[in-house]
Amino acid sequence: MQNSSFIGNFLSGLKKKLHILCTNSYATVGISKIKHKILKHLPPGKIRGHKMLNASFFYQNPQEFLHGIKEIFIEKIYKVSLPDNPYIIDCGANIGLSVLYFKNIFPDAEILAFEPDERNFSLLEKNIRSFNLSNIGLRKEAVWNEDTWINFTEEASMSSKIEMNGSGSKKVKASRLRDFLNRKVDFLKIDIEGAEYTVLCDIADKLKNVDNMFIEYHGNYDQQIELTKLFVILTENNFNYYIKEALSVYNHPFIQEKNNKIVYDIQLNIFCHKNKASAIIKNP
Repeated sequence: MQNSSFIGNFLSGLKKKLHILCTNSYATVGISKIKHKILKHLPPGKIRGHKMLNASFFYQNPQEFLHGIKEIFIEKIYKVSLPDNPYIIDCGANIGLSVLYFKNIFPDAEILAFEPDERNFSLLEKNIRSFNLSNIGLRKEAVWNEDTWINFTEEASMSSKIEMNGSGSKKVKASRLRDFLNRKVDFLKIDIEGAEYTVLCDIADKLKNVDNMFIEYHGNYDQQIELTKLFVILTENNFNYYIKEALSVYNHPFIQEKNNKIVYDIQLNIFCHKNKASAIIKNP
């Protein structure tokens, strides 16, 4: 009995592994196993195009393109239930994969997209034109807690960011996000490489107008009081939230042994949605 159980478990496990090896999860977006291997090793810098959803999507960093495809179109990190014609604000739109995903799921969506990096923004515009997407407002700006010009490290990648310490390769225009939250927002995405806490503190009283929100939080151990305050802001604004690790930074957190070169100690995906039942109780 034990032997047959062992053999059965072994065969079941082998079948699952073979299924994983033989299955190409990228096939739904037109990427074969061979192309996937090629993209993993191509150097960044050259603008390339990939045919998907009946048009060409342009990118210049193959590895980041694959990461974005996996996260957004395969794992469906932004999968959410919204009205047929939602209003979406995308802070940190990068080259447009998130915008394309939202418009593919919600064709009648109105989207306001912010992206301050010059080369990322150029590709964002190019992809919007390539897919002939409409009802989209593009702003080559960072989001911040005031209208200003701010120090920015521009890397033409997902790592471009506002520099809190005053360093940075250039200055970019920044807009105060709270000024765009005077109407109902069905989905607010905030992926702004370390500026999340500053912006969220400034928009805290405007979150009453936001139904769903995604935050990619970037922080270090000496900023943990900020992370605690961020959760207080979410709770006070009647959000339920669910947390996933966006990136596994430490193999052994107790001895702070990093497994990569990322500058942050903590990188979290925080999924927020309004607790409507609680809202009814609080506001009968």
